[in-house]
Amino acid sequence: MTPAPPDHVVGRVSAVLRALSTRRDGASTSDLARSCGLARPTVHRLLSALAEEGYVDRDRHTGRWHLGPELYLLGEAAAPRYDVTQQARASVHRLAAATGESAFFSARRGDETICLLREDGDFPIRSFVLYEGARFPLGVVSAGLVVLAMLPDREAEAYLSTVDLAAEWGPAHRTAEIRARLARTRQDGYSTNPGLVVEGSWGMAAAVFTPSGEPGWALSLTGVESRFRPDRRPELGALLLKEAHSLTNLLRTGRTRPAIALG
Repeated sequence: MTPAPPDHVVGRVSAVLRALSTRRDGASTSDLARSCGLARPTVHRLLSALAEEGYVDRDRHTGRWHLGPELYLLGEAAAPRYDVTQQARASVHRLAAATGESAFFSARRGDETICLLREDGDFPIRSFVLYEGARFPLGVVSAGLVVLAMLPDREAEAYLSTVDLAAEWGPAHRTAEIRARLARTRQDGYSTNPGLVVEGSWGMAAAVFTPSGEPGWALSLTGVESRFRPDRRPELGALLLKEAHSLTNLLRTGRTRPAIALG
C-alpha cells in the first residue's frame, strides 16, 4: 500500500530518509519514489540536495542511494539523550544465550517499531524477518503487537481506526483479528506472532516501559515454528518478561542515564 505523500518539504525529506533507512543495500531513486508515494523527479531533487549536505550518499558504480555520514554524526550527538541500547544489550545477550533463538531490542517511534539490536543464539536455523534498522507498523510483528497492546485502550483504538494493516500485511491483520491478539497479549503479558509476516517464522515479545509508564521499547525472540511449541512458549514468555522487567527497572531507578522514548 503506497502511503499518502507528505504535503510539505520537511515531511517529504523525512519520508525519503525513513524509506532509505530500511534498505540495507541502498535503494534506487525509483524505489524510494514508490515507497514514499512521491514523483520520481521530486525524490531525485530531494536526494541531490541531501547529498550536498552529506545526509545521503550515492554509489557511483550502482547508482544506489545510502544514508550519509552527516546522519551518523547527528546520531552520535543525539545518542546520549535517546539511546538505551547499551543498557538493553545485556538483556538481548542473555535471551539469545538462554534460548538459542535470535533476540532483539526494538524502539517505538510514533506508529512504528524500529529494530535497534539483534543477537543470534546458537540454534543453527534462524529467521531473518527482523534486522537492525527494520521498521514495522504497530500491530505487526511481535514487538509492534506488544507495544500496541500496552498502550491505553483509547490510544490503541484511535490508531486502529486510521490504518488498514490487512491491505499490506494480509487478512490475518484485519482489525478484528488484531484486537483479538491484543486481548491475548494483555492476558499473557507478552505477545506471540505465529508466522503472520513470514510463514513458519514465529516471534514473541515483551514491552519495556519508560519511567512514566509508557511502552517505549520491546524485547523479542524469533525463530522457526518448531522452536515455539505450545509447551515451550510459557518458558520463553517468562524469560522475556523477566528481562523486560529488569530493563524497565534499570531505566526507572536511574542506575543509567535517563532515557527518553522515541515515540
